Amino acid sequence: MIQTDLRGGTFVHEGHRLHFEDYGTGDQVLVYTNGLLLDTQLNRGVAQALADRGHRVLLLDLLGHGESDKLADVSAYRMDTYARQVVGLLDHLGLDRAAIGGISLGANVSLQVAVQFPERTKALVVEMPVLEWATPAAALTFIPILLAMRYAGPVADAFTGLVRRLPSTPIGPLNSFLHAASTRPDVMASILHGVLVGPVAPTADDRRAIAAPTLVLGHGNDFIHPYSDAEGLAAQIPAARLERATSPFELRLHPDRLTGVISDFLHDVWREPGDRVQA
Repeated sequence: MIQTDLRGGTFVHEGHRLHFEDYGTGDQVLVYTNGLLLDTQLNRGVAQALADRGHRVLLLDLLGHGESDKLADVSAYRMDTYARQVVGLLDHLGLDRAAIGGISLGANVSLQVAVQFPERTKALVVEMPVLEWATPAAALTFIPILLAMRYAGPVADAFTGLVRRLPSTPIGPLNSFLHAASTRPDVMASILHGVLVGPVAPTADDRRAIAAPTLVLGHGNDFIHPYSDAEGLAAQIPAARLERATSPFELRLHPDRLTGVISDFLHDVWREPGDRVQA
């Protein structure tokens, strides 16, 4: 494997410090964002694999996640706000357009970017979107956590404090989940509250109006990310194609096939007529 030097850093967007990582070089730029409460460590292996295939990949810790600022403010955590943060990263790096993608929360943020900022969206890579079929299961999963973080103060503080004392592991995705579990209870409750009460996803009409070429990645056996949502999204977006993963872990544990699919998709997008991304 060709090793790519990791770059990155922080930038200030709307008064808050956001962390990002930068892999690879070239015009074919993909911004990839994290799942709910997770961080860049979840996607580092994916970013490196795509960088080895000739792409530049930017991983962004959305506000409240990873090494970005964390606020105990419900109003700070909305999909439309997160979409502006993605575009803020493009502005910070002087990029006119990029492919936009992400997993779960990041998938929905990507859709929001395409709706709010179509001129900045070269293509979409949408992994495990959370749409209409998933909403009841997501609420059943996350509302009890929100209530526990909000109202079981001493117990929640003790639990997250214990997780914060655990050492890091050599496994990036595992570290990402440990960091999620170590989030301060007031911040975790604010993130969950803000995401659940805000616009979780663009409307069906907005999704049908997305013109960007789109790769949708879905899988079965996951009630929060049902394959039916991925199928429905691929049917709604005119220039979309659907790729089924064998499991929610395939891209991170056995990445060769799906990173090949993503790489081929990105190469095809940049072969089409249109503006080139400025490096």
